[in-house]
Amino acid sequence: MIRVVPSVSRRWPVVLAGCGWLLALLISLPAFAQKAPPKTADVYVDAAGVLRWQGSKQEVALFGVNYTTPFAHSYRAHRRLGITPEQGIDQDVYHLSRLGIDAFRVHVWDVEITDTLGNVLENEHLRLLDYLLQRLKQRGIKTVLTPIAYWGNGYPEPDTAQTGFSAIYPKGQAYNNPRAIRAQENYLRQFLNHRNQYTGLLNREDPDIIAYEVCNEPHYRQPEAEVSEFVQRMVAAMRATGYKKPIFYNLAESPAVANAILSSPVQGFTFQWYPSALVNGHTLRGNLLPLVEKYPIPYAQDPRFVSKPRLVYEFESADILQPVMYPLMARSFRAAGMQWATQFAYDPLALAYANTEYQTHYLNLAYTPAKAISLLIAGQVFRQVKRNQQFAAYPQDSTFGNFRVSYRNGLSELNTPEEFYYTSTTTTAPRKPAALRRVAGTGSSPVVQYQGTGAYFLDQLAPSIWRLEVMPDAIQVRDPFAKTSLRQTVTRIAWNTQPLRLTLPGLGADFTVRGLNEGNAFQTQASNSTVVLRPGVYVVAARGKSTTAYTAQTQLGALKLGEFVAPAATPGPVQVMHAAPAQLPAGQPAVLRATIAGAEPADSVLLIAQHFYGQTRTIPMRRPTLTTAEATVPAELLYPGLLRYWVAVKYNQQTTTFPGGFAGSPRDWDYAPQDRWETPIVPAGAPLPLFQAAHDQQRVEAGGVNGSGWTDYVTTSTGHLALRLLQAPTPASPPAFFDPTAPVAFLRAYFGDRLAARASEAGNFRELVLRARRGGAAGPVRLVLTTRDAAAYATEVEVGADMQEIRMPLAAFRPAQQVLLPRPYPSFLPMNSPSNAGPALPLAQAEILQILLSPAAASGSTERPFLDIESVELR
Repeated sequence: MIRVVPSVSRRWPVVLAGCGWLLALLISLPAFAQKAPPKTADVYVDAAGVLRWQGSKQEVALFGVNYTTPFAHSYRAHRRLGITPEQGIDQDVYHLSRLGIDAFRVHVWDVEITDTLGNVLENEHLRLLDYLLQRLKQRGIKTVLTPIAYWGNGYPEPDTAQTGFSAIYPKGQAYNNPRAIRAQENYLRQFLNHRNQYTGLLNREDPDIIAYEVCNEPHYRQPEAEVSEFVQRMVAAMRATGYKKPIFYNLAESPAVANAILSSPVQGFTFQWYPSALVNGHTLRGNLLPLVEKYPIPYAQDPRFVSKPRLVYEFESADILQPVMYPLMARSFRAAGMQWATQFAYDPLALAYANTEYQTHYLNLAYTPAKAISLLIAGQVFRQVKRNQQFAAYPQDSTFGNFRVSYRNGLSELNTPEEFYYTSTTTTAPRKPAALRRVAGTGSSPVVQYQGTGAYFLDQLAPSIWRLEVMPDAIQVRDPFAKTSLRQTVTRIAWNTQPLRLTLPGLGADFTVRGLNEGNAFQTQASNSTVVLRPGVYVVAARGKSTTAYTAQTQLGALKLGEFVAPAATPGPVQVMHAAPAQLPAGQPAVLRATIAGAEPADSVLLIAQHFYGQTRTIPMRRPTLTTAEATVPAELLYPGLLRYWVAVKYNQQTTTFPGGFAGSPRDWDYAPQDRWETPIVPAGAPLPLFQAAHDQQRVEAGGVNGSGWTDYVTTSTGHLALRLLQAPTPASPPAFFDPTAPVAFLRAYFGDRLAARASEAGNFRELVLRARRGGAAGPVRLVLTTRDAAAYATEVEVGADMQEIRMPLAAFRPAQQVLLPRPYPSFLPMNSPSNAGPALPLAQAEILQILLSPAAASGSTERPFLDIESVELR
């Protein structure tokens, strides 16, 4: 499945190849515009609590990922797929380096490398961790290790045979059970004194392991004295080995005992951020940028906190593919004073086709190219924004320093004189085209026009000479955040041959192109600044420029010019992906679009549209790119009723019809399959559904808020399905940061696509109609409409005990704060985002509906307070 060219060597010699002063200058240039961390310097904490490099005394600012191939499901899955973990590590570390990563963190699965007494086992998992650390070192990537994970090794599978102390001492006992404490002391001493069999260094003396976090997300409760003693003993065990660098401890996971951690002898504190919760089961849509606008820390004024550095050990915009979240997260981290941030978790290339490791996370250069480029940009945000630098509240399109983040355009962008990075097609012009040294992106820009979906990179080697790396197309064929399986592909890879146009100063319109990666003998000359090529690595030069000095082995920063790692093309038949619109307006032509995987350029793609049992039309579909198709259904076919339609892909004399992928055409007399797409065609003035409990379970988010409620689906007395929001019992001891005035449960429904289909009528809707009932003395109900610029408008609504329609004029929606849903983690993060709304609701821009159930007043009822919601629509 995986193509790797060439294999990565264990040594990284500089290859001069007789290139003279020009190549010597080339070799001295970094692969990315960042101040590279010192190769051998350790870190220290200064008197002001800032983490700095010894020698230079510069502040540490490192950004990267977690990555888990030596352990657990990732290790087993590589073996199951016939890929050695070493091969997988080599592939992925190259891509991490390509993305400018300079930080790596992982919680070590102690359960796989210890016995019950905490003795370190010199086994395969430990050897692979050694191997990974060596590979990271060779790329200049620094490490923070968390030796104790407390996790089983199964997820998402059942746990396998485990030998370690965490298999018998769960988190809740690990810190106050004497045997567990002794096992952890023993393990920490041995782990820090473990000698890496590839580097020859003890873990405690390796300069590239810059710090340790003692344990992963501990679960503590009162009394604090037990926690204090445990932390002191863990620190003492580590210091007893002679280890002198910083020791960090989690301050976010157990806020009830935060005082014990703040007063402990650790040198710094760690945090995490999951702003959109976890495991929503589907891709989240809508403008979620307010969720990552800021990261306020409740201990920010405590002297014990201010005097110590802080790290983000894990972060992720879970269940979100939009390539806009990471840069604002990185900015918020810097505003909060963070000096390290590592995403959880980068998907191994071998598994990313299925996203099985953690279904709620999805990040891989080959399979999520735009999101990966956004991580590259976020790393530059983290390094360029000053620690504790503050920013204004999130605007419509956030622009700061050299960066721009635009939800409307699905775009993150970095634009400096030397660098130009973008996650989607952009019309932004490079700041100084003649000064450009590095370009990376997906889509097109004023310097690169490309129809493929894979990422590409341009690195200047010398004036008018560039290294070009083009990744294959990634085509999403299933929701990657739904339930996953190694037997199910969520993203396909296609090695398409496509035109690529370069407009770079000094390159000219007839530049030469020469393949560099293994097996790539391609050579050509551009015409009108355009070449047609396959994925790979190339030397691109102005005509007449000699490129013989540049070989596959020539070093460029942490990379070699000929290195190229990409998955093989996904085998399988043609697939067509499409979601039918909820409605189409009558009397107006409608454009229907589909994504296509596996179709050749010469294949015909046809839309077969039928007005129920009325007339049928066969409409050739346009192919804007090799992976997309679109067609316009004429207005005469769209009179009120039901549109039924299919997409047929025709090659030679063979036709395959979708949905279903059946042989033949729906126009054949004997075409028997009943699969089809259907869409109601509605007259002007028809209601527009924003939420229907009977149909929308897989496209909405619903749940309790910070443990105060939960949700269910129930049937009403008429047999209709309703979403039920419920209030949880009042806790005897409320958790830290519990807000008794906050909503107890919520519904969040994205309807932007539905409103867009009837955009011409947006100004005609006058009211929102809620069909609902309330019981058990439930609290007030609040409705919120949020625009694509994250401006919120809200109104209170009275809901009775019987299922009924409640009509609210849209004029009743007034500017309001937006409740940040799904709820972020940690729980101390803000509940609301300040209002940036104008005086009147701009309905045409609305895209999110929130329904909030407020806490009930005390009552004598034994029935649990609830709100049942059947539907919400615009009329």
